[in-house]
Amino acid sequence: MENLITVIHVLAAAGVIGLVLLQHGKGADMGAAFGSGASGSLFGVSGSSNFMSRATAICVAVFFTTSLTLAYMSGHRADRVSVVKTITTEQAAQKAATPPVAPAPASKEVPQ
Repeated sequence: MENLITVIHVLAAAGVIGLVLLQHGKGADMGAAFGSGASGSLFGVSGSSNFMSRATAICVAVFFTTSLTLAYMSGHRADRVSVVKTITTEQAAQKAATPPVAPAPASKEVPQ
């Protein structure tokens, strides 16, 4: 389930990026009025802005919803364990698995 939501999340993010880059800025209308750009498009003069803004709003809503869902799912996992406790239990298991090493006997030789 989490993988499906992650895929939808990535697709929504790519959709938002693509739609924002395709839209014209507010200053594009002034340039088109003086003949520097073609004001007609596939959806008409104002139709493309309405379609693009609605599609962007839908993608943003999906992105926002999947972000909240993924955050909720990651915070409420049943197998959630603290990182500190995991390290402590691993260290305790390693200490139990290795037998203690006896110190080497001290020699009584005197260096010359």
